[in-house]
Amino acid sequence: MLTTIRDLFRFSLSFRFGSLILLFVAALVITSFFAPYPPEKRRVVPRKFRGDPPSAQYLLGTTALGQDVFWMLAAGVKNTLIIASIAVFIGRGIGVILGMISGYLGGTADRVIQSIVESVIVIPRLPLLILIAVILKGGLTFVSLGILIGILDWAFPSKRYRAQVLSLRERDFTHTAVFSGMNTVKIVVQEHLPFIIPFMLADVVSGFLFSIGIEVTLSYLGLNDLNSLSLGTMIYWANEWSSIFAGKPWVMIAPVTASIIMVVGFYLVSIGISEYLDPRKRLARITNVATMIAATSSSYGSAEVAGRMTDEFASPAAPSSDDPRKSKDE
Repeated sequence: MLTTIRDLFRFSLSFRFGSLILLFVAALVITSFFAPYPPEKRRVVPRKFRGDPPSAQYLLGTTALGQDVFWMLAAGVKNTLIIASIAVFIGRGIGVILGMISGYLGGTADRVIQSIVESVIVIPRLPLLILIAVILKGGLTFVSLGILIGILDWAFPSKRYRAQVLSLRERDFTHTAVFSGMNTVKIVVQEHLPFIIPFMLADVVSGFLFSIGIEVTLSYLGLNDLNSLSLGTMIYWANEWSSIFAGKPWVMIAPVTASIIMVVGFYLVSIGISEYLDPRKRLARITNVATMIAATSSSYGSAEVAGRMTDEFASPAAPSSDDPRKSKDE
């Protein structure tokens, strides 16, 4: 995985920009732990500073109730990412397990699992989430919202992982592992999982995008825990207090801008990973690198070194029939 991330930084401009944005978001989250007071606390600034625009003392201004918008935003970003992390961990965890097992076992087990998966896929997730949130209104916490999103967001990832494993199980190194006596769990974890990791990275990013969008949507509709801070609840209260019409647009601009920045950051990272996994672009990248290294090494008379260096840029996502583990096992 570290090799994959290294290559992404080296070859993908969008991944670099997206990573810088996400590092900024991470710094904001870390800052929230050093707040001088609980960000959700009301009337924490002197009365004369309530409803003030951004200034050196209050970077993003204050609300009419005396809340410091900067510290509210830091806590809101943290809580939104906590919800998304819970949802991604549950949804992708279930998807990876079911997808890989279904793809490798095949037969009756595959048909049963895929019947369940396809039954879940046809369920419209957002309307169902809205319905559940309405039923549980007042009792839907951040943790329960993350769990709920994760439970409803595993079917599509499961199909993608199954498709990858269906290809991997026909490779020679898989047959070698079977003949050597490895059981199903070891084959799936030790032989197939390393090739799934690059696709998992892209899927995790898309999971964050989906979860952040769902949290903001439900909170804006007033269906989340409105007494706790998140980007969605900040937008809800800014709209509820008519902050723009009251001449305090910074109260609305801060969470909206933060939401856009986070989505753009995750989107750029997702684009970078998708380009890295594209076979045609990967082949072109390897060819360009091989040409550059061959031209450089020819002046030193070392074509063998060039060949070995070129192999470092081959992606682990698409193993060949000459997998080194085959010759090792044989």
